[in-house]
Amino acid sequence: MPPAITAESIAESVSRAIAAHNASEGTAIPAAADTALLGEGGAVDSLGLVRLVMTVERQVEDDFGVSLSLTDEKAMSQRNSPFRTVGTLTAYIGSCLAQP
Repeated sequence: MPPAITAESIAESVSRAIAAHNASEGTAIPAAADTALLGEGGAVDSLGLVRLVMTVERQVEDDFGVSLSLTDEKAMSQRNSPFRTVGTLTAYIGSCLAQP
């Protein structure tokens, strides 16, 4: 049985994914919620974001047994991108996992 899905467990999953991404890409993206991912001062470029999102999707599936596509139309059509910061990404994952 997968572990309970809580905001804290999602944040831990995202943190593990960032650590794996950093190790494979030779980057040093901080896992702090306020770390900017995109835009001015962002930690990744567009290709880096794609690789990071793929790593996060795999980690979420490993941790919770749920397959997510974080780059679907819902994500891309939001007024405020869920990829702005680590915190917004974590919150977006939470909202996706809460959907039946």
